[in-house]
Amino acid sequence: MIAEKMNIDDNRAYPIKGKNVVVVGMGATGVSVCKFLCERGAIVSATDVKRKDEIEDSEALEKMGVRFSTGKIDGNLLSTQDLAIVSPGVTLELPEIKEARRSGVTVIRDIELASWFLTKPIVAIAGTNGKSTVTTLIGEMLRQSGKEVFVGGNIGTPAVEGVRCDDEVDAHVLELSSFHLEAVERFNPKIGVLLNITEDHMDRYDSFSDYASTKFKLFMNQSHSDIAVVNAGDPVITEDMGEVKGKVIPFSTKCFIEEGLYLNDEGNIVFDLDGVMEIYPSEGAYLKGLQNTENIMASIAVARSMGVAQDSILKVLESFKGLPHRMECVREVDGVSFINDSKATNAGAVIKALCGITSLVVLIAGGRDKGGEIGELKETIGRKVKCVVAIGEAGKRFKDEFSDVTEVINAGTMEDAVRKAKEMAKKGDVVLLSPACASFDMFNNFEERGNEFKRVVQELK
Repeated sequence: MIAEKMNIDDNRAYPIKGKNVVVVGMGATGVSVCKFLCERGAIVSATDVKRKDEIEDSEALEKMGVRFSTGKIDGNLLSTQDLAIVSPGVTLELPEIKEARRSGVTVIRDIELASWFLTKPIVAIAGTNGKSTVTTLIGEMLRQSGKEVFVGGNIGTPAVEGVRCDDEVDAHVLELSSFHLEAVERFNPKIGVLLNITEDHMDRYDSFSDYASTKFKLFMNQSHSDIAVVNAGDPVITEDMGEVKGKVIPFSTKCFIEEGLYLNDEGNIVFDLDGVMEIYPSEGAYLKGLQNTENIMASIAVARSMGVAQDSILKVLESFKGLPHRMECVREVDGVSFINDSKATNAGAVIKALCGITSLVVLIAGGRDKGGEIGELKETIGRKVKCVVAIGEAGKRFKDEFSDVTEVINAGTMEDAVRKAKEMAKKGDVVLLSPACASFDMFNNFEERGNEFKRVVQELK
């Protein structure tokens, strides 16, 4: 285990000073990790397929002592280091990384590194969909109660930045992708939250089973004194709950939960745990839809476990309007509502988006195929969608998959897609951008895709 190999002491901190450490992948996370390591006296190298002049702050990093090997992932460099920290965007299946592991190099992600130095409780949120919303909600609930909180990880601010403010906060709330969890060794959140597991990133995993098992590494190092908040309505999660050692707090929108969170007959959230029963009225929450109800349940479970009072939670729920590109209401034109759900990059997210809408939908979907099984969308599309406007590289696949259950038309640009969607929609309908695909064939990221959708919709007459 890593604790033996790297001589990590009981307080998690690894003696970085004087160690040879390489950072693989120099995006925002890699840059942040390099600075963190240099400040602690490590001998730091960095490798990336990009050129050095394409890396942010490369000159400043060189002045701090970082040595660069760019244009490719340098396998020779990797295999001579004490420790390799691989950014989430870089797969651990690269031959150079596999060879480094065979050479005895410890390979981790930045989340693992940060956890060695954090002393305050960690709340970690994982799952296929809803992570950013829940991470943000929990942070806001804790702040509303008067706590100081660091919020970061996959949501934007690298986790190692939290080490700088560890003395000043009461907790760290971290969003984790499956990539972060691949290289978990000692990482142990005081509260782990698993929201759902549906197909995603099949271009990075050999099977759905591999992807699902990676999510469960969230709980790998927990003990009976820790807490696991889990979606009891997700069949993939409930199948593997036997490995969870912490105190389980279940939630579900589908069934009654004897000790946990569920919906009553009026559609309100019931929190019933350890002899405490509280009602959270659905009409009081700004966020709507099935997935957001699950997100709210998970957030309440964490907040109450950390001593946040009900009135503080209700204040946040009444004011929190959600994050951009996640079921974001853009505008109504001629009685047609336009919703931006650009963050929905897998079929599971699209199904929940569609199920949360009571009107007929004109769906704009497509982009770069991530290798998932989009066929699971067919039943929901057949019931809810009057037309699919398919965009990007996956356009042909969408036409092949769904033409037998609804009309499918292709569009070359987002502007073309919005125009065609508006023509197909009638008063009372919803035009929903919920792509079920990555954005990289047409855009730099899902934010750019969503912003282009919003721009075009705002220009509609």
